[in-house]
Amino acid sequence: MEGDFIKVNEWLAPLSWFYGMGVSLRNMLFDTGVLKSRAYDVPVISVGNITVGGTGKTPHVEYLVRLLRTQMHVAVLSRGYKRKSSGFLLADKNTPMRDIGDEPYQMKQKFPDVEVAVDKKRTRGIELLTAGESGGKIDVVLLDDAFQHRYVKPGINILLVDYHRLIIYDRLLPAGRLREPLKGKDRADIVIVTKCPRDLKPMEFRVITKAMGLYPYQQLFFTMLDYEELKPVFTKEKGPLAGGTTDSLKGMNVMLLTGIASPRQLMEDITPHIRSVKPLTFSDHHNFTGKDLERINKAFDTLEEPRCIVTTEKDAARLKDTEGLSDDVRRNIYALPVRIRFMQDQEETFNQNIIGYVRKNSRNSILAKRKDDNKPKNGNSAGNGPRTISFRNN
Repeated sequence: MEGDFIKVNEWLAPLSWFYGMGVSLRNMLFDTGVLKSRAYDVPVISVGNITVGGTGKTPHVEYLVRLLRTQMHVAVLSRGYKRKSSGFLLADKNTPMRDIGDEPYQMKQKFPDVEVAVDKKRTRGIELLTAGESGGKIDVVLLDDAFQHRYVKPGINILLVDYHRLIIYDRLLPAGRLREPLKGKDRADIVIVTKCPRDLKPMEFRVITKAMGLYPYQQLFFTMLDYEELKPVFTKEKGPLAGGTTDSLKGMNVMLLTGIASPRQLMEDITPHIRSVKPLTFSDHHNFTGKDLERINKAFDTLEEPRCIVTTEKDAARLKDTEGLSDDVRRNIYALPVRIRFMQDQEETFNQNIIGYVRKNSRNSILAKRKDDNKPKNGNSAGNGPRTISFRNN
Protein backbone atom coordinates (compact mmCIF):
# COMPACT_ATOMS: atom_id res chain seq x y z
CA MET A 1 0.00 0.00 0.00
CA GLU A 2 1.03 3.61 -0.42
CA GLY A 3 3.42 4.91 2.24
CA ASP A 4 4.45 1.41 3.32
CA PHE A 5 8.20 2.11 2.99
CA ILE A 6 8.11 5.13 5.30
CA LYS A 7 9.95 5.00 8.60
CA VAL A 8 9.77 8.04 10.88
CA ASN A 9 12.24 8.48 13.76
CA GLU A 10 10.08 10.43 16.19
CA TRP A 11 12.95 11.06 18.57
CA LEU A 12 14.58 13.23 15.89
CA ALA A 13 11.47 15.41 15.48
CA PRO A 14 12.99 18.40 17.37
CA LEU A 15 15.90 18.48 14.90
CA SER A 16 13.42 18.31 12.04
CA TRP A 17 11.72 21.43 13.41
CA PHE A 18 14.97 23.41 13.29
CA TYR A 19 15.77 22.03 9.83
CA GLY A 20 12.31 23.00 8.62
CA MET A 21 12.72 26.55 9.90
CA GLY A 22 15.92 26.95 7.88
CA VAL A 23 14.43 25.54 4.67
CA SER A 24 11.24 27.58 5.06
CA LEU A 25 13.27 30.77 5.46
CA ARG A 26 15.19 30.01 2.28
CA ASN A 27 11.97 29.36 0.37
CA MET A 28 10.46 32.58 1.72
CA LEU A 29 13.45 34.57 0.43
CA PHE A 30 12.84 33.15 -3.05
CA ASP A 31 9.06 33.64 -2.84
CA THR A 32 9.46 37.31 -1.87
CA GLY A 33 12.15 38.00 -4.46
CA VAL A 34 15.01 38.62 -2.03
CA LEU A 35 16.77 35.68 -3.65
CA LYS A 36 16.29 35.76 -7.41
CA SER A 37 15.14 32.96 -9.68
CA ARG A 38 16.24 33.29 -13.29
CA ALA A 39 14.17 32.36 -16.33
CA TYR A 40 15.73 31.57 -19.72
CA ASP A 41 14.74 32.05 -23.34
CA VAL A 42 15.16 28.32 -23.94
CA PRO A 43 12.51 25.92 -22.61
CA VAL A 44 13.61 24.39 -19.30
CA ILE A 45 11.94 21.36 -17.72
CA SER A 46 12.93 20.36 -14.19
CA VAL A 47 12.48 16.84 -12.81
CA GLY A 48 13.00 16.36 -9.09
CA ASN A 49 11.54 15.49 -5.73
CA ILE A 50 11.29 16.74 -2.16
CA THR A 51 12.50 13.49 -0.63
CA VAL A 52 15.98 12.03 -0.34
CA GLY A 53 16.45 9.81 -3.38
CA GLY A 54 14.54 6.86 -4.73
CA THR A 55 11.66 8.35 -6.74
CA GLY A 56 12.86 7.29 -10.20
CA LYS A 57 14.24 10.55 -11.57
CA THR A 58 16.54 8.96 -14.15
CA PRO A 59 13.88 6.78 -15.87
CA HIS A 60 11.56 9.79 -16.05
CA VAL A 61 14.26 12.05 -17.51
CA GLU A 62 15.03 9.30 -20.03
CA TYR A 63 11.34 9.16 -20.91
CA LEU A 64 11.44 12.89 -21.70
CA VAL A 65 14.59 12.40 -23.78
CA ARG A 66 12.92 9.67 -25.85
CA LEU A 67 9.81 11.80 -26.27
CA LEU A 68 11.67 14.90 -27.49
CA ARG A 69 14.90 13.78 -29.18
CA THR A 70 13.38 12.80 -32.53
CA GLN A 71 11.96 16.29 -33.05
CA MET A 72 14.25 18.54 -31.03
CA HIS A 73 17.84 19.06 -29.95
CA VAL A 74 17.78 18.00 -26.28
CA ALA A 75 20.26 18.77 -23.51
CA VAL A 76 20.34 17.19 -20.04
CA LEU A 77 21.96 19.06 -17.15
CA SER A 78 22.71 17.24 -13.90
CA ARG A 79 24.67 17.95 -10.77
CA GLY A 80 26.75 14.83 -11.34
CA TYR A 81 26.46 13.48 -7.81
CA LYS A 82 29.68 11.95 -6.40
CA ARG A 83 31.69 12.70 -9.53
CA LYS A 84 35.44 13.23 -9.21
CA SER A 85 35.52 16.43 -11.29
CA SER A 86 34.27 19.94 -10.54
CA GLY A 87 32.70 22.87 -12.36
CA PHE A 88 30.99 22.57 -15.74
CA LEU A 89 31.71 19.54 -17.89
CA LEU A 90 30.10 18.62 -21.20
CA ALA A 91 30.29 14.87 -21.74
CA ASP A 92 31.23 13.04 -24.89
CA LYS A 93 31.11 9.31 -25.67
CA ASN A 94 34.55 8.78 -24.09
CA THR A 95 34.00 10.72 -20.86
CA PRO A 96 34.59 8.32 -17.94
CA MET A 97 31.85 7.67 -15.41
CA ARG A 98 33.92 9.03 -12.51
CA ASP A 99 34.08 12.47 -14.15
CA ILE A 100 30.33 12.98 -14.57
CA GLY A 101 28.63 10.54 -12.19
CA ASP A 102 26.73 7.31 -12.81
CA GLU A 103 23.38 8.70 -13.95
CA PRO A 104 24.71 11.24 -16.51
CA TYR A 105 27.12 8.55 -17.77
CA GLN A 106 24.22 6.13 -18.20
CA MET A 107 22.23 8.70 -20.20
CA LYS A 108 25.16 9.64 -22.43
CA GLN A 109 25.82 6.01 -23.26
CA LYS A 110 22.15 5.46 -24.11
CA PHE A 111 21.66 8.70 -26.03
CA PRO A 112 24.98 9.75 -27.62
CA ASP A 113 23.20 12.36 -29.77
CA VAL A 114 21.92 14.20 -26.68
CA GLU A 115 24.02 16.86 -24.96
CA VAL A 116 24.73 15.72 -21.38
CA ALA A 117 26.45 18.14 -19.01
CA VAL A 118 27.11 18.37 -15.29
CA ASP A 119 27.42 21.44 -13.09
CA LYS A 120 26.53 21.99 -9.45
CA LYS A 121 25.54 25.57 -10.36
CA ARG A 122 22.60 25.03 -12.70
CA THR A 123 22.41 28.68 -13.78
CA ARG A 124 26.00 28.54 -15.02
CA GLY A 125 25.37 25.15 -16.57
CA ILE A 126 22.41 26.41 -18.61
CA GLU A 127 24.35 29.49 -19.73
CA LEU A 128 27.31 27.42 -20.92
CA LEU A 129 25.11 24.79 -22.56
CA THR A 130 23.14 27.35 -24.55
CA ALA A 131 26.05 29.68 -25.41
CA GLY A 132 27.91 29.77 -28.70
CA GLU A 133 27.07 28.32 -32.07
CA SER A 134 26.37 24.78 -30.88
CA GLY A 135 24.35 25.96 -27.87
CA GLY A 136 22.06 27.95 -30.15
CA LYS A 137 20.78 24.67 -31.57
CA ILE A 138 19.47 23.42 -28.22
CA ASP A 139 15.67 23.42 -28.13
CA VAL A 140 15.08 22.28 -24.56
CA VAL A 141 17.11 21.74 -21.36
CA LEU A 142 16.11 18.96 -18.98
CA LEU A 143 17.24 19.55 -15.39
CA ASP A 144 17.84 16.36 -13.45
CA ASP A 145 17.13 16.58 -9.70
CA ALA A 146 16.67 20.34 -9.51
CA PHE A 147 13.42 20.87 -7.59
CA GLN A 148 15.30 22.58 -4.74
CA HIS A 149 17.62 24.51 -7.08
CA ARG A 150 15.46 27.61 -7.07
CA TYR A 151 17.96 29.94 -8.72
CA VAL A 152 16.56 28.53 -11.98
CA LYS A 153 12.91 29.18 -12.84
CA PRO A 154 11.85 26.26 -15.06
CA GLY A 155 8.99 26.49 -17.51
CA ILE A 156 7.67 23.15 -16.24
CA ASN A 157 8.44 21.88 -12.75
CA ILE A 158 7.84 18.12 -12.44
CA LEU A 159 7.68 16.66 -8.93
CA LEU A 160 8.11 12.91 -8.49
CA VAL A 161 6.56 11.14 -5.51
CA ASP A 162 7.24 7.47 -4.72
CA TYR A 163 3.97 5.54 -4.28
CA HIS A 164 5.53 3.67 -1.37
CA ARG A 165 6.79 6.88 0.26
CA LEU A 166 4.00 9.37 -0.35
CA ILE A 167 5.16 12.76 0.89
CA ILE A 168 1.85 13.37 2.67
CA TYR A 169 2.80 10.65 5.19
CA ASP A 170 6.50 11.52 5.53
CA ARG A 171 8.35 13.92 7.84
CA LEU A 172 11.19 16.38 7.44
CA LEU A 173 14.81 15.34 7.76
CA PRO A 174 16.27 13.89 9.90
CA ALA A 175 13.12 12.31 11.41
CA GLY A 176 11.82 11.45 7.93
CA ARG A 177 13.18 11.89 4.42
CA LEU A 178 11.58 15.13 3.26
CA ARG A 179 14.07 17.72 2.01
CA GLU A 180 11.61 20.55 2.60
CA PRO A 181 8.14 21.04 4.12
CA LEU A 182 5.16 19.52 2.34
CA LYS A 183 4.12 22.97 1.13
CA GLY A 184 7.02 22.76 -1.32
CA LYS A 185 4.86 20.57 -3.58
CA ASP A 186 2.85 23.69 -4.43
CA ARG A 187 5.68 24.80 -6.77
CA ALA A 188 5.11 21.80 -9.02
CA ASP A 189 3.21 22.14 -12.28
CA ILE A 190 3.08 18.37 -12.74
CA VAL A 191 3.12 15.76 -9.97
CA ILE A 192 3.84 12.13 -10.85
CA VAL A 193 3.24 9.28 -8.39
CA THR A 194 5.93 6.78 -9.39
CA LYS A 195 6.59 3.06 -8.87
CA CYS A 196 2.89 2.24 -8.61
CA PRO A 197 1.83 -1.42 -8.44
CA ARG A 198 0.56 -2.76 -11.75
CA ASP A 199 -2.73 -3.86 -10.15
CA LEU A 200 -3.59 -0.49 -8.58
CA LYS A 201 -7.38 -0.28 -8.28
CA PRO A 202 -9.47 2.68 -9.53
CA MET A 203 -10.53 3.45 -5.97
CA GLU A 204 -6.86 3.74 -4.94
CA PHE A 205 -6.20 6.27 -7.71
CA ARG A 206 -9.08 8.37 -6.40
CA VAL A 207 -7.95 8.08 -2.77
CA ILE A 208 -4.38 9.16 -3.60
CA THR A 209 -5.61 11.99 -5.82
CA LYS A 210 -7.73 13.40 -3.00
CA ALA A 211 -5.03 12.83 -0.36
CA MET A 212 -2.36 14.70 -2.37
CA GLY A 213 -4.43 17.88 -2.10
CA LEU A 214 -3.18 19.50 -5.31
CA TYR A 215 -4.29 22.86 -6.66
CA PRO A 216 -6.31 23.24 -9.89
CA TYR A 217 -3.21 24.47 -11.74
CA GLN A 218 -1.41 21.19 -10.98
CA GLN A 219 -1.78 17.96 -12.94
CA LEU A 220 -1.41 14.52 -11.38
CA PHE A 221 -0.11 11.45 -13.23
CA PHE A 222 0.70 7.87 -12.20
CA THR A 223 3.54 5.72 -13.56
CA MET A 224 4.83 2.21 -13.01
CA LEU A 225 8.10 0.47 -13.84
CA ASP A 226 8.60 -1.64 -16.94
CA TYR A 227 11.66 -3.84 -17.37
CA GLU A 228 13.50 -4.31 -20.65
CA GLU A 229 15.80 -7.06 -21.88
CA LEU A 230 18.66 -8.20 -19.67
CA LYS A 231 22.09 -6.98 -20.79
CA PRO A 232 25.47 -8.53 -19.83
CA VAL A 233 27.54 -5.98 -17.92
CA PHE A 234 31.04 -7.18 -18.83
CA THR A 235 31.01 -9.86 -21.50
CA LYS A 236 30.51 -9.08 -25.17
CA GLU A 237 29.11 -12.54 -25.67
CA LYS A 238 25.36 -12.58 -25.21
CA GLY A 239 25.24 -15.43 -22.71
CA PRO A 240 22.18 -17.54 -21.84
CA LEU A 241 20.11 -14.68 -20.36
CA ALA A 242 21.07 -11.77 -22.63
CA GLY A 243 18.10 -10.35 -24.47
CA GLY A 244 15.68 -12.12 -22.17
CA THR A 245 13.05 -10.51 -19.98
CA THR A 246 12.44 -11.16 -16.30
CA ASP A 247 10.55 -14.28 -17.44
CA SER A 248 13.88 -15.77 -18.54
CA LEU A 249 14.96 -15.78 -14.87
CA LYS A 250 12.41 -18.46 -14.08
CA GLY A 251 14.00 -21.23 -12.05
CA MET A 252 17.16 -19.17 -11.38
CA ASN A 253 18.76 -18.38 -8.03
CA VAL A 254 19.36 -14.64 -8.30
CA MET A 255 21.59 -12.31 -6.35
CA LEU A 256 20.03 -8.84 -6.62
CA LEU A 257 22.91 -6.37 -6.39
CA THR A 258 21.84 -2.77 -5.87
CA GLY A 259 23.30 0.55 -4.79
CA ILE A 260 20.13 2.62 -5.16
CA ALA A 261 17.99 4.48 -2.65
CA SER A 262 14.91 2.28 -2.91
CA PRO A 263 15.53 -1.29 -4.20
CA ARG A 264 12.50 -2.92 -2.58
CA GLN A 265 10.11 -2.38 -5.49
CA LEU A 266 12.63 -3.95 -7.88
CA MET A 267 12.95 -6.97 -5.60
CA GLU A 268 9.17 -7.34 -5.37
CA ASP A 269 8.83 -7.12 -9.16
CA ILE A 270 11.35 -9.84 -10.02
CA THR A 271 10.65 -12.24 -7.12
CA PRO A 272 7.61 -13.90 -8.77
CA HIS A 273 9.79 -14.83 -11.78
CA ILE A 274 12.64 -16.63 -9.95
CA ARG A 275 13.40 -19.58 -7.69
CA SER A 276 15.07 -17.54 -4.95
CA VAL A 277 16.50 -14.07 -4.44
CA LYS A 278 19.47 -13.02 -2.36
CA PRO A 279 19.60 -9.22 -1.98
CA LEU A 280 22.97 -7.52 -1.59
CA THR A 281 22.34 -3.82 -1.03
CA PHE A 282 24.59 -0.78 -0.77
CA SER A 283 23.82 2.90 -0.29
CA ASP A 284 22.66 5.08 -3.18
CA HIS A 285 25.47 6.00 -5.64
CA HIS A 286 27.83 3.78 -3.63
CA ASN A 287 31.42 3.67 -4.89
CA PHE A 288 32.44 0.02 -4.73
CA THR A 289 35.65 -0.68 -2.81
CA GLY A 290 37.94 -3.69 -2.96
CA LYS A 291 36.23 -5.12 0.14
CA ASP A 292 32.83 -4.65 -1.49
CA LEU A 293 33.94 -6.54 -4.60
CA GLU A 294 35.29 -9.38 -2.49
CA ARG A 295 31.98 -9.48 -0.64
CA ILE A 296 30.15 -9.76 -3.97
CA ASN A 297 32.46 -12.59 -5.09
CA LYS A 298 31.91 -14.56 -1.88
CA ALA A 299 28.14 -14.02 -1.88
CA PHE A 300 27.86 -15.25 -5.46
CA ASP A 301 29.92 -18.35 -4.65
CA THR A 302 27.31 -19.38 -2.06
CA LEU A 303 24.47 -19.42 -4.63
CA GLU A 304 23.36 -22.78 -5.97
CA GLU A 305 23.15 -23.41 -9.71
CA PRO A 306 21.48 -22.21 -11.87
CA ARG A 307 22.49 -18.76 -10.72
CA CYS A 308 23.11 -15.20 -11.88
CA ILE A 309 23.44 -11.63 -10.63
CA VAL A 310 20.94 -8.94 -11.58
CA THR A 311 21.81 -5.30 -11.06
CA THR A 312 20.57 -1.89 -12.19
CA GLU A 313 21.98 0.13 -15.07
CA LYS A 314 23.20 2.75 -12.63
CA ASP A 315 25.09 0.16 -10.58
CA ALA A 316 26.45 -1.42 -13.75
CA ALA A 317 27.97 1.93 -14.75
CA ARG A 318 29.90 2.03 -11.47
CA LEU A 319 30.86 -1.65 -11.51
CA LYS A 320 32.41 -1.25 -14.97
CA ASP A 321 34.80 1.25 -13.42
CA THR A 322 36.18 -1.33 -10.94
CA GLU A 323 38.67 -4.19 -10.90
CA GLY A 324 38.42 -7.15 -8.56
CA LEU A 325 35.29 -9.06 -9.53
CA SER A 326 35.88 -12.75 -10.19
CA ASP A 327 35.63 -14.15 -13.72
CA ASP A 328 32.58 -16.14 -12.64
CA VAL A 329 30.81 -12.99 -11.46
CA ARG A 330 31.75 -11.06 -14.59
CA ARG A 331 30.32 -13.82 -16.80
CA ASN A 332 27.03 -13.99 -14.93
CA ILE A 333 26.11 -10.41 -14.05
CA TYR A 334 23.32 -8.71 -16.00
CA ALA A 335 21.87 -5.20 -15.94
CA LEU A 336 18.08 -4.87 -15.97
CA PRO A 337 17.12 -1.65 -17.80
CA VAL A 338 14.04 0.18 -16.54
CA ARG A 339 11.47 2.31 -18.33
CA ILE A 340 8.42 4.03 -16.98
CA ARG A 341 4.88 3.56 -18.26
CA PHE A 342 1.98 5.91 -17.63
CA MET A 343 -1.17 4.44 -16.14
CA GLN A 344 -4.86 5.27 -16.68
CA ASP A 345 -4.25 6.10 -20.36
CA GLN A 346 -2.48 9.31 -19.30
CA GLU A 347 0.52 9.05 -21.64
CA GLU A 348 -0.91 11.04 -24.54
CA THR A 349 -2.05 13.88 -22.29
CA PHE A 350 1.37 14.10 -20.66
CA ASN A 351 3.18 13.97 -24.01
CA GLN A 352 1.04 16.73 -25.52
CA ASN A 353 1.62 18.95 -22.50
CA ILE A 354 5.40 18.59 -22.76
CA ILE A 355 5.70 18.91 -26.54
CA GLY A 356 3.23 21.78 -26.63
CA TYR A 357 5.18 23.73 -24.00
CA VAL A 358 8.52 23.25 -25.76
CA ARG A 359 7.16 24.26 -29.16
CA LYS A 360 5.36 27.27 -27.75
CA ASN A 361 8.49 28.57 -26.06
CA SER A 362 11.17 27.43 -28.51
CA ARG A 363 13.85 29.74 -29.92
CA ASN A 364 14.08 27.45 -32.92
CA SER A 365 12.26 28.82 -35.96
CA ILE A 366 11.56 25.32 -37.31
CA LEU A 367 9.79 24.30 -34.11
CA ALA A 368 7.91 27.60 -34.06
CA LYS A 369 6.75 26.93 -37.62
CA ARG A 370 5.59 23.47 -36.62
CA LYS A 371 3.62 25.05 -33.82
CA ASP A 372 2.05 27.57 -36.21
CA ASP A 373 1.29 24.81 -38.72
CA ASN A 374 -0.67 22.96 -36.06
CA LYS A 375 -2.90 25.93 -35.32
CA PRO A 376 -6.47 25.55 -36.65
CA LYS A 377 -7.02 27.39 -39.91
CA ASN A 378 -10.52 28.33 -38.82
CA GLY A 379 -10.68 30.34 -35.62
CA ASN A 380 -13.91 28.59 -34.65
CA SER A 381 -12.32 25.16 -34.91
CA ALA A 382 -10.64 23.34 -32.04
CA GLY A 383 -8.03 21.89 -34.41
CA ASN A 384 -5.73 18.93 -33.81
CA GLY A 385 -2.62 20.75 -32.59
CA PRO A 386 -0.85 19.89 -29.33
CA ARG A 387 -2.51 21.17 -26.20
CA THR A 388 -0.31 23.37 -24.04
CA ILE A 389 -0.43 23.06 -20.32
CA SER A 390 -1.81 26.09 -18.53
CA PHE A 391 0.80 26.95 -15.92
CA ARG A 392 0.82 29.90 -13.56
CA ASN A 393 3.84 31.58 -15.05
CA ASN A 394 3.66 30.52 -18.68
